[in-house]
This record gives sequence, structure tokens and C-alpha cells, in this order.
Amino acid sequence: MSKREELIKRLIAGIIGAFIIIFAIAYHKWTYFAVFFSITLITLWEFYGLLRAQSFLPIRLLGMIVGAMIFVLSFLIEDELITDRLYFLLFPTASFIFFIKLYKKNDANPFMNIAFFFLGIIYVCVPLSLLNVTAFITGDYNYQLPLGILLILWASDTGAYFAGVNFGKTKLFERVSPKKSWEGSVGGTILALAMAYGLSYFFDVVTIWSWIVIAVIVIIAGTYGDLVESMFKRSILIKDSGSSIPGHGGFLDRFDGLLLAVPFIIVYLEMM
Repeated sequence: MSKREELIKRLIAGIIGAFIIIFAIAYHKWTYFAVFFSITLITLWEFYGLLRAQSFLPIRLLGMIVGAMIFVLSFLIEDELITDRLYFLLFPTASFIFFIKLYKKNDANPFMNIAFFFLGIIYVCVPLSLLNVTAFITGDYNYQLPLGILLILWASDTGAYFAGVNFGKTKLFERVSPKKSWEGSVGGTILALAMAYGLSYFFDVVTIWSWIVIAVIVIIAGTYGDLVESMFKRSILIKDSGSSIPGHGGFLDRFDGLLLAVPFIIVYLEMM
């Protein structure tokens, strides 16, 4: 496939995916819930699937159950539909991994696989569940913050991609990701800051300076999130986390920047 065909496929998939997510976030809290609940489970499924392909055994089904519980509980608690005391249900549920591994005779490295089980939950489910905090930052559901964060992240990715393709020469972190460049990073920074500035005119949930701070967090943490995921893929000798999104790889590839950026954004919003 030529570079032009690859770019067209990437653009089409990106536009369709962005339309679905933007509509879901803006339309209603339950469409937001449905889309991000699905993204959380698909991304976690990919993460565990990559490990299983390398002969690790993290108990994917239990991980999916715990991941689903974290997302559902965080959404319902932020919406004040249930009490936060129900978070305690997570601990005994996740602890079943120890009982299961105790009886798994074919597992030569049980505690390594237990560690991978919890890594999937911490790396994938917790950040995506924290996005629910931004959706209810005003008390009631408000689409502005989660949508704004994603638009800034997409602007950063888009700017970095096109600047890197056209001007990229100086390697950013060659050991982990040979294709990323400082020129691409500058392009992503400019477009992300421009997006944040533009959003401040239409989204009043936070001030213009908060949008700028969020953009800076997305630029820095999002870039490192992408590098961390590249490091993970290189450690298990794969190129893409999946092929579910044409031209973009898998869901883990598409949302890797969000996974590292959201926790820092939450800390800023809760302490501002």
C-alpha cells in the first residue's frame, strides 16, 4: 500500500471514529458512558491479548470484570447515583486472582502474571475511569471537559504526525520510537495550544488558562504515554497493539496518550 493510500485510510478511519466519539460525548451522558465503557474494555482486552500472545497468563476474564466494575462504579458514583462505599467491592473481586493462581498448575510464573493482571487495570482502566471525573466536574454531566481533552489530544497527535512526516529529522527518543522527532513534537505542541485557545471561546467549564494548562499536560504526558506504549510493544516484539482501527493499529495505540495524561489532568483540576 502506498503512503498516499495509507494516509487516506488513516484519515477516513480517524474522521469516522472522531465523529462517533464526539457525538456520543455531546449527545447524552449515557451515550458517553456506552462509548467509553466499550473503549475501556476493548483496550484492556487488547492489552491482555498481547501478553497472552507472548505466553503470559494474566487471567483476562477476571481482569475484564474488575475493569468493567471500576468504570461503572466511577461513572455512577460521579453521577451521585450510588455511594462511593461500593468502591470497596473492587478489593475482594480483584483478590480472586490469588486464589485462581494458587490452583493453576500450568502457570510457571504465577506472581509475574498476577503483576501483569494488575498492570492492565492500573494502566488502562484507572485512567479511562478517571475521565468520568472530568465529565461530572460541575456536579451534573458536562461534555465540555472530556470532549475538550480529546480534541486537544487529537490536535497534538495530528500536528505531530504531519510535522514529523514533512519536517522530521531530529529523533526524539530513538531507542523506543525511531519515527518520532522533535520537529513533530513542536508541530503537535503548536496545534494543541491553538486548539486549547480556540476551545476557551466556546467551552466555559474552565478558564482559558486552565485550558492552556490542560494542553501542556496533554502535550507532555501524552507524548510520554505514546513512548511508554512503544516501550511496551518493543518489549514484547510487536508493532501495533491490534488492527481494529484501519491505519491506526489498535485501541491501545489510539488512546495511549490519554492513559498517561488523564491522571495528571485530574490532579490539576482537583487542586486548582
